[in-house]
Amino acid sequence: MPYSKANILVVFYSRDGSVEALARAIGEGAHEAGAEVRLRRVPDLVSQDVMAKVPGWQERSERMLAEYGTPTLADVEWADGIIFGTPTRFGNTSAELKAFIDGLGSLWFQGKLNGKAAGAFTSTAGPHGGNETTVVSLFIPMAHLGFIIVPTGYTHENVVQGHGTPYGASSTSGQNSAKPTGEELVVAKHQGARVTHVAAALKAAH
Repeated sequence: MPYSKANILVVFYSRDGSVEALARAIGEGAHEAGAEVRLRRVPDLVSQDVMAKVPGWQERSERMLAEYGTPTLADVEWADGIIFGTPTRFGNTSAELKAFIDGLGSLWFQGKLNGKAAGAFTSTAGPHGGNETTVVSLFIPMAHLGFIIVPTGYTHENVVQGHGTPYGASSTSGQNSAKPTGEELVVAKHQGARVTHVAAALKAAH
């Protein structure tokens, strides 16, 4: 039974498509839980010359930016809940997503982020590549900005079985940029629904 309508924004950075796949699953879960959903991909920070050194990077970037668009402050203000996605960069969030979060100062100053639900998800190359530390690292700016942090928890049997984390959905792509498994995508859908439920409840309480 869907909760009352909530607006959910999924903001992510993805280079090879693993985080994108998780983002789409999270959006599906949120939609099925009754939310209006927007998916947005933050832009790259490196030059086209750098991107050209990695086969397919520029083409994938152009496709995702055309398909999802880039997030705006208006998107953030519209949202009742925001779920941030990033690949792991040395056990931490990517510079691309961090740059977007760092740009939320004007909304923070106006108190417009207070009480919005938020979650995070990631994809790593290896099983110990920092999936948990990356998601938890995003909890720090969430707290500063006034979000209500919504972890995944052990609220789905797939998390109990080791797919994803209790902090947020995740996948392991390996050296061949493998897409998330079916079990990992189920956790991502669950996360989208869970954040939607909390966001809708917070919205109703106001």
